Amino acid sequence: MRITRTRGGRGRKAAVLTTTVLTASALLLTGCSDDGGDSDTSDSNGNITLKVADFGQFGYKEADLFAKYHKLHPNITVKEETTANEQDYYPKLLQQLNTGSGLGDVTGIEVGRIKEVVDTQAAKFTDLSKTINVADWVSWKEKQATAKDGTVIGAGTDIGPMSLCYRKDLFEKAGLPTDREAVANAVKGGWEDYIKLGEKFKAKSPAGTYFMDSASAMYNAVVGSSPQQYYDADGKAIYKDSPSVQQGWNLSAEAASKKLTQGLPQFTDPWKAALRKGTIATVACPAWMAGQISINSGDAYKGKWDISRAPGATAANWGGSFLAVPKSGKHVKEATELVKWLTAPEQQAAVFKAIGVFPSNKGAYELADVKDAKLPYFSDAPIGQIYAEEAKAIPETVLGPKDATIKDTISTQINNMEKRGTKPADAWKAATETIDKVIG
Repeated sequence: MRITRTRGGRGRKAAVLTTTVLTASALLLTGCSDDGGDSDTSDSNGNITLKVADFGQFGYKEADLFAKYHKLHPNITVKEETTANEQDYYPKLLQQLNTGSGLGDVTGIEVGRIKEVVDTQAAKFTDLSKTINVADWVSWKEKQATAKDGTVIGAGTDIGPMSLCYRKDLFEKAGLPTDREAVANAVKGGWEDYIKLGEKFKAKSPAGTYFMDSASAMYNAVVGSSPQQYYDADGKAIYKDSPSVQQGWNLSAEAASKKLTQGLPQFTDPWKAALRKGTIATVACPAWMAGQISINSGDAYKGKWDISRAPGATAANWGGSFLAVPKSGKHVKEATELVKWLTAPEQQAAVFKAIGVFPSNKGAYELADVKDAKLPYFSDAPIGQIYAEEAKAIPETVLGPKDATIKDTISTQINNMEKRGTKPADAWKAATETIDKVIG
């Protein structure tokens, strides 16, 4: 998931020799547009313009990568054409693929769409396996962009390894541990332990505070940490019988019934207001979420937040994208080389330093800008180490073409249990009926 954001801005301790500090503004993604270039542009002197079409914020402009690439390749100018909202971008991309016009030399593809693109549009993209070394990426990442014939249509950009963001001051007032290792130990048994910790918090919590922002966020983390989610390997929708979906649903219903959640869908105005008022004690926290929390919580809560490992032995991934090269482009060779360079360790580390999205190329994890990164707002949490370790614990998952639709529909009904008091059986019936109408 790469949401549109507004500008505001495991036992695994390692010695930190050089500290890279990421600010709140560096972790806040922004949906903005740069001047779009014409992918057909070239002149008699061999100068060409490559258009990179993407959405939200990939961080290339903030890390000054296009200017650096031009210095390395004086005959190549890169222009970025950005659509703020991915939900607007994707239908346009499909239309361009169907008509064969308007495409960028390089196109971004969100992880929630990659399975559908691999299954239905792979023949229209360049096979990047001949250019990139897929072993350089976390193994599950490049497999998501690999077709059945071995064609790799996308090079991985960022990923969203899960962690747990929590308010140290609220934990202390509720008599809970505040040290990040102690918190990780308290939930090491999984999300069931997280619920138990929430019950302890509620028993002694300050008035007007809630253990978690929304049960749907926890649900996404539970399902995301399982290899099998909404589809099986044959492409059959199995969400009704999926153990991870059932586990996530039952835990969400339990959290709602025990009033452990404030029932606020993430990224909504009420959710932002709750962060600003300081009423939320924990948030299921993919790598990019820290920016959302820090900006919306504001200066008053700097140093009161911290980040610990996610509950359980396996981690979840929430978010991430790919760069692909359409075969119909005028400069396929040059575009492919650009993709290889943009997704190399050094460039992914530069993007992480600039805006906080975590690399999918494993080589970046050993670079100082990632390995030694700390986040002052979150009590100097060693996020480079935490996210790298979580990335290694993410299982290879089976993706389906309508994963996003299923997840969003279930999340809506979880919110109805929280805010409207809808009975779990009624909420589940409403969710499944809606999903079945959409996916057939």
